[in-house]
Amino acid sequence: MKKIFILAGLSLLASCGSLQHSSKKPFIWDGANMYFLLTDRFANGDPTNDVNFGRTEKAAVLRGFEGGDLRGIIQKIDSNYFSDLGINAIWMTPVVEQIHGATDEGTGKTYGFHGYWAKDWTNLDPNFGTKADLKELVEKAHAKGIRIVLDAVINHTGPVTEIDPVYPNSWVRTSPQCKYSNFENTTACTLVANLPDVLTESDLPSELPQMLVEKWKKEGKYEAEMKSLNVFFARTGYPKAPKYYIMKWLADYVEEFGIDGYRVDTVKHTNEDVWKDFQKVCQEAFDIYKRNNPSKVLDNNLFFTVGEVYGYGISQKQNYDFGDKKVNYYQNGFKSLINFDFKGDANKSYEELFSNYSKILHSDLNGKTVMNYLTSHDDGWPFDKDRKKTFEAGTKLLLAPGISQVYYGDETARDLTIEGAEGDATLRSNMNWNDVANNAETKKLLMHYQKLGKLRANHPAVGAGVHQMISSSPYWFTRILNTDKVLIGLDLNPGIKVVSVEGIFENGTKLRDGYSGKTVKIENGKAIIDTEFSLVLFEQI
Repeated sequence: MKKIFILAGLSLLASCGSLQHSSKKPFIWDGANMYFLLTDRFANGDPTNDVNFGRTEKAAVLRGFEGGDLRGIIQKIDSNYFSDLGINAIWMTPVVEQIHGATDEGTGKTYGFHGYWAKDWTNLDPNFGTKADLKELVEKAHAKGIRIVLDAVINHTGPVTEIDPVYPNSWVRTSPQCKYSNFENTTACTLVANLPDVLTESDLPSELPQMLVEKWKKEGKYEAEMKSLNVFFARTGYPKAPKYYIMKWLADYVEEFGIDGYRVDTVKHTNEDVWKDFQKVCQEAFDIYKRNNPSKVLDNNLFFTVGEVYGYGISQKQNYDFGDKKVNYYQNGFKSLINFDFKGDANKSYEELFSNYSKILHSDLNGKTVMNYLTSHDDGWPFDKDRKKTFEAGTKLLLAPGISQVYYGDETARDLTIEGAEGDATLRSNMNWNDVANNAETKKLLMHYQKLGKLRANHPAVGAGVHQMISSSPYWFTRILNTDKVLIGLDLNPGIKVVSVEGIFENGTKLRDGYSGKTVKIENGKAIIDTEFSLVLFEQI
């Protein structure tokens, strides 16, 4: 086996500077370590924007705005919270202007704190911040090698309330409600009652909703918006159908701010060609941004899209089956899909999990990838809801082939069982910053995520490389991607550990264990290390 170079590992709390220093390895999405946060629940950096549009009605538990905003995220970027975790991409819930009122579906008042109830795609919701905030956030993240992924909703508008009228019937349908038993009654329908469904299958030109016209005129932006729309439709040749208006509005954030990707909501609830067009529109906007801002270009990666095809798992390879129709979303704009299998697969042994994923990703999904998660904002059955297997969860998530999606608070055992919170609200509690500052067990878990996250961030091989077991007991394996290689041991006994590295590293090679920080020198084809930990993360110095 040819000699391989590996970047030196990072110690536990490496600074942003060392993260930057280690960025000789090119960033690739296939091995990304992505942090997913609810903008409203992560950090409140600007209490002055906590109430807007008269949103003062008392909401049900965790169903109102809690104050989190872009400024809070910026502060955590500045303090290196993400860099210390080895995070190289942040996905945040939608930040566009939400419905102004609240709904009441029998469980109490609910506001659009989560961002999925758009009223006006062209504005940021003031509860989340301003476009100046977003610009600063993207630029500061990019300066630290962190990509920004926003969340795109094209399938539906926000619900109707007393102060939020329905979009016109040339834009949306309000019935029937989806039954999810075949393709048509999964796409040409409303997800739930009172969630108007955009007519995304239509190519018929439609006038702008009068409510938006009047709103923009009051805001003094009508002429500018119309001019921008006309330029877009003239350049692309698309008909003025509702879906293309929304695509344009979402792509504006790419062209203006240089965001790197979109996580796409409710993918299977529209015809698949919608997403091929959306990827094209976003890529064109990304290209325009790069031409206009050559000094800000990070690399030559294409615009990234990861799709939420609810129920898709890696075991399905490239096809999602509706029962009466199979759809390949990878052929319709997506580089990656969220892997709903992972939380179940995490119950398997390390080797069964890792080897199976590596095999699929380097055969059936070659050139594509999946995004693994164990916890999310709307999955009521996470892998470890009671936070009893937090270290195991982190190890499996961060060392699994594919993209890792750390849900905010996975790394701090944030409580997912909030008393009085109904449904998915319990998954959306406020980030437990007090525990981060004061709880010894929280700090220990955070340290675990930091060490593993840094390994993943600095070695694309972890998520995108080929997995090969070296020894089953004790358990050692390698991941190799081009010239990047790591050697990892798990479930090891404390104390002295010996592993044969013949054919992997030459005698005299120095290795560093990214978990303990200790270094060793290969002698007689073996690496010998004495640590108190059950994990070893070897990287070549």
